[in-house]
Amino acid sequence: MAIENTGTMKRKPTHPGEMLREDFMPDFNLTVSSLAQALGVSRQSVNELLRERRALSPEMAIRLARLFNNSPEFWLNAQRAVDLWVASQALEKEIRSIKPLHAA
Repeated sequence: MAIENTGTMKRKPTHPGEMLREDFMPDFNLTVSSLAQALGVSRQSVNELLRERRALSPEMAIRLARLFNNSPEFWLNAQRAVDLWVASQALEKEIRSIKPLHAA
């Protein structure tokens, strides 16, 4: 039995880098340098994530979850939503040609 997908998201989901930049860093008074140091990663890694030029890795999700006392799933779900939206946009025309199967 399958659940039909009836809706598609019209806007791109929020990237984890934007969440960090707009919500977490100001609330904790963090700079790029202080965030990188707290996470034990390079400034370049943090900067690329904040500028949404890098996808959030499982390793970074674990680091962020520890730092902000939340779960790695929180961070990975945000990245997954972005990845699925981007893929669905790229494949939109091809996907329309696929006819859904119906159980007999």
